Amino acid sequence: MGYVNGLKCRECGREYPVDPIYVCEFCFGPLEVVYDYKKIKKVLTRKSIKAREENLWRYKELLPIDGEPQVGLESGFTPLIKADNLARELGVKELYIKDDTVAHPTLSFKDRVVAVALTKAKEFGFDTVACASTGNLAHSVSAHGAKAGFKRFVFIPATLEASKIVASLVYEPNLVAVDGNYDEVNRLCSEIANKYKWAFVNINIRPFYAEGSKTQGFEIIEQLGWKAPDNVVVPCASGSLLTKVWKSFKEFKTIGIIKELNTKVFAAQATGCSPIAAAIKTGTDVIRPVKPNTVAKSLAIGNPADGFYAIQVVKETGGYAEDVSDEEIIEGIKMLARTEGIFAETAGGVTLACTKKLIESGKINNDETTVMCITGNGLKTQEALSGHTASPHFIKPNLASFEEVLKKIGGK
Repeated sequence: MGYVNGLKCRECGREYPVDPIYVCEFCFGPLEVVYDYKKIKKVLTRKSIKAREENLWRYKELLPIDGEPQVGLESGFTPLIKADNLARELGVKELYIKDDTVAHPTLSFKDRVVAVALTKAKEFGFDTVACASTGNLAHSVSAHGAKAGFKRFVFIPATLEASKIVASLVYEPNLVAVDGNYDEVNRLCSEIANKYKWAFVNINIRPFYAEGSKTQGFEIIEQLGWKAPDNVVVPCASGSLLTKVWKSFKEFKTIGIIKELNTKVFAAQATGCSPIAAAIKTGTDVIRPVKPNTVAKSLAIGNPADGFYAIQVVKETGGYAEDVSDEEIIEGIKMLARTEGIFAETAGGVTLACTKKLIESGKINNDETTVMCITGNGLKTQEALSGHTASPHFIKPNLASFEEVLKKIGGK
C-alpha cells in the first residue's frame, strides 16, 4: 500500500502525479512529495518502528515508494554517539554526533538517498541510473546500482580527489570526469537527462531521492529516546539535507511520534563556498552564486538548488549559519578524531568547526542538547590532511632506538 498522494510544486502549489519529473511546468518551481499523514498515523507508531529491522526502511511509510524496498536493505540506522570528550572541550553539557561515517556500503549519508532513489527507479522501470556528483553520490550510485543490476553513468568534476575517483571506479560504472566545477557538471547532466531516458537520481528522480535524507532525522529522534534535540547542525552543499532533516522532525510531530518540537536548525558551510551562510548572515533570501574554492569539495556547490529553502528553515526555527576557513576545517577533523576517535571527511570538519563557532558566539547555548550531523568518512578525503599531521617516529629495530624516541617525547 502506498502512502504518497502525489507531487506538489513548492512555489505555486500545483499538483502532479507520481512520475519521474522534478520541476513545475507552469512556474518552474521544484516539486516535492506529498503524503497521506492520516493514513500513515494509523500504522507508523513507536511500537511498530521498534519491531522492524534496524535500517532506513523502518520508516518506509514516510518514504516515497509504492511497494517493498528493493535497494539499500542494509543501509541507515547509523550510531548516534554521545560525545562527552568533545562536549567538555567545547564547554557544552550535551553533544551528540550522528555518525554517518559508518554508513553502509559507501561510508556517507548518500547511501540513504540512493537507496530510496534506486528503489523508485525500479518502480518506474528504468534500466540505467546516473548522477552528477562531488564524490560521495558517485560512490553510492555506483555501489547500490551495481548490486541492483542497473547500468550506471556517474559524472564528476575532473579535479575531484584521486581517492574519491578510485572509490567509484572500483564498482565499474561508466565514470565521466568533466572539465568544470560541480555546477557545470550538473548543467550538463540536466541536458543529458532531457535527451536520454535514464534515472538521474538528483535530477528527474530528485523529489524522491531527496526524501531519503529524512531518515537521518527520524533516527536522531528515535535514538534520543523519541525527542527532538534543542539544536541540530547540518552541513550544506545543495541545502537539501538541512531541509529534509527539518521535514522529518515536523513529520514525526504531525503523526504523533513526538509531542514537542522546538529545535533550532543551523547551517554549516566552508568559507570558500558559502552562498547559504552568506545569505543568512546578511539577512537576505537571495542566494548569490559563487565559484567554489575550498578543501571541502563534497560541499562545493556554488549555486545550491535548495539554498532558498534552507534559508527559510533556518529562519523558521530561529537558527543561524556559520562558515569556516580551510585551516579551521582541518582542525575540526583533527579535533573530532582526537576527542571521539571518529575520522570524518572535510564536510565533518566543517560541521564541527562551525559548531565550535556557534557555541563560542552564544548562538548555541551550552546547557542545551545539540546534534552534529557528520555525513562522510575521512578515508574519502585523506589528501586534505597531507602536511597537517605529525610525522611518524622512525627507529631502528632495537630497544635502544625506541627508548631514544621515548625520551624525546617525554615517556618513561
